[in-house]
Amino acid sequence: MDATCINCDTCRQLAPLSFEEIGDYSAVSRQPVDEQQTHQAYQALLACPVGSIGTEHSDKSQLHTAMTSFPLRLEGSVSYCGFNSDKSFGANSFFIEHPEGNWLIDSPRYIKHLIESFEQRGGIAHIFLTHEDDVADADKYAAHFGAKRIIHREDAAAVPGAEWIVDGEETIQVGSQFHFIPVPGHTAGSMALLYQDRFLFTGDHLWWDPHTRSLDAPTRLVWRKWTLIDSIRKLLDYRFEWVLAGHGNRVQLPLAEMRVHLQALIERREQGSRSR
Repeated sequence: MDATCINCDTCRQLAPLSFEEIGDYSAVSRQPVDEQQTHQAYQALLACPVGSIGTEHSDKSQLHTAMTSFPLRLEGSVSYCGFNSDKSFGANSFFIEHPEGNWLIDSPRYIKHLIESFEQRGGIAHIFLTHEDDVADADKYAAHFGAKRIIHREDAAAVPGAEWIVDGEETIQVGSQFHFIPVPGHTAGSMALLYQDRFLFTGDHLWWDPHTRSLDAPTRLVWRKWTLIDSIRKLLDYRFEWVLAGHGNRVQLPLAEMRVHLQALIERREQGSRSR
């Protein structure tokens, strides 16, 4: 690692046994000791949005294996793209393969490997943008694949010419498997995407903290604090087992356990707001 690190957490998510947060940076805390850890470290090297990770002796075979692992399948038709973009401060992006057209959730870097991977899987029909901060190279992917960009009106200035503008705070059901859920708070136009009542793509609205083993949400860079709490509470109306965040760790939990964690987060935030 070097001083170009923006401490976006990408490497710590992909290779938690090799990288830690040290001061204002993510840094190598211990060298990989086996093949799996080495593979994860190479994945982190490729996903790093600013190229801060290096090797003394690069193994081309292992690098190629890490490259071809992206998009990284998480479960079923859902994958993590990798190749995080510095334009979104290293935010995660995700890909859904769907028989009626594939979906990109937020945007990775616009690179040849991902373009070819998406082409092999049938292209991209929709690009769902959770909020204005994580747009990155969405315009380039939209132009290449003829995809519709989806963003909330309150954040639409970040995507001039977006094909689908969402208004208001009511949930929109699209087909039988997708729900657009406006969750203003971090930004005025933040949205979550619920897929199959199982996968919740949250942008910067909600994530998993592996240190406290709990769900968490922004405490700074917040548009409206009480609106954010209301938006978290809104998610109690939905069923989901995955939280797939733009910033922060992803997690899969049983439905009941996820609900308990969500309720605990709401209670912490309400108590914290009342005590100030």
